Amino acid sequence: MIETGLRERKKARTRADLQRHALRLFRDRGYAATTVDDIAAAAEVSRSTFFRYFPSKEDVVFFDDVDPLTAEEFAAQPAGTPLLTALRRSFVAAFDRLSPEKRELEEVRMELARTVPELAAALRERDLLGVTAAAIGAYLGRDPGELEVQLFAGVVTGARLAAQSIVTREPGRSYVATLDAVFARLEQGVPLADHPVHGP
Repeated sequence: MIETGLRERKKARTRADLQRHALRLFRDRGYAATTVDDIAAAAEVSRSTFFRYFPSKEDVVFFDDVDPLTAEEFAAQPAGTPLLTALRRSFVAAFDRLSPEKRELEEVRMELARTVPELAAALRERDLLGVTAAAIGAYLGRDPGELEVQLFAGVVTGARLAAQSIVTREPGRSYVATLDAVFARLEQGVPLADHPVHGP
């Protein structure tokens, strides 16, 4: 059992090391200009080792090891905390647990997912709402397919997309800080929700 635990930790370290080197190369050279061989060489592993951890170069960007930290923080929120507040605090707390370099590379990773056309297209194919609904359903002990769970998951997914859109229009702006601001605005209510509709 101990041996299995050590083996899993070693695999996690190797995967994280590969992603760290890849993100540095993507940041410095560009995504298209960086090859799998470049990443393997930087991490001092073989090409075959790279493919044991990631099926493709694209998957290096999509691998998200911050989500488990967010889930841990989410599960630890005090009973009675409003759901949106719990999500916001969990996201911020997860990023606060990262080292400065890891936090910077997470910003790089998310920027790549927004701005590299093939990555953005692949991301749109992923069921982000379904993943969010599953997490919320597990937290509440409710069916992820329930209308209210799906609706709230849609609000959260929309908040993330809104933050991505804002950061895309304002290069250099922190995605994490922007998402926190979006969640804060949702907690306060969205003023446009009660704005009267103007006629033609």
